[in-house]
Amino acid sequence: MDYTVSADAPLEARLRVGEDFEGTPMAYLPRNFSRFDLAIGDSVLPVEGRLGQHPAVVVEDHGSGLAVVLHETTPREVHYDDWDSFLRFAAHKDFTDIEARHQSRGLPMGGFRESYTRHAKSLIASGDGAGADRAFGLRTEFVALANPYTDSLSGGLPVLLLLDGAPRADAQVELFERAPDGTVTVTLHRTDADGRAVLPVDPDNEYLADAVSLMPVEPAEDGDPVWHTLWASLTFAVPAD
Repeated sequence: MDYTVSADAPLEARLRVGEDFEGTPMAYLPRNFSRFDLAIGDSVLPVEGRLGQHPAVVVEDHGSGLAVVLHETTPREVHYDDWDSFLRFAAHKDFTDIEARHQSRGLPMGGFRESYTRHAKSLIASGDGAGADRAFGLRTEFVALANPYTDSLSGGLPVLLLLDGAPRADAQVELFERAPDGTVTVTLHRTDADGRAVLPVDPDNEYLADAVSLMPVEPAEDGDPVWHTLWASLTFAVPAD
């Protein structure tokens, strides 16, 4: 994906759900999102489109600066027939105490549901790309503490991870890096006591940072989800030298 656009050209972006930068493009379907905005400078405006539009983001008059696409989905559900499937997911996302938490609630070891929502940000350089990311009130979100298009990232990209507006300490951050030849590398990082981490980056590469929160849910009826996960993500690119 090209993360730069001329200030007087349409800003277009695709929504994808998948892994390792691969996934099915998602159309503009309001039933699938609870928030869909584009922020540049002090302006935050809803992304508007036609039902079923591809790509999902097409904005004509966006101006120059650091453009931040904000997207929060409506809840979806996953059904776990067996415990091992859920345990593998929880282990991968660093929820090492999940079995004790699950059993302490008297939950079944299979035949239960988890709901999830995605809380995504993408940084795009429009025109000069100048500006700064900030907290926009997503349920969970990364805040880039440097501008990847205008600032030196020789020491990495510092980020802040928030949950309900508060820093999330000691959280796992999974970083996907795609090189120009399409090779994808995955590394794991952690936030410090202040919810901050420094992500190692290289010029001419594309990045996706991912962090998951797992919340207990009390089902109102049989078959309702008993866990809810919130997926924070941040996509950006680092320009070539």
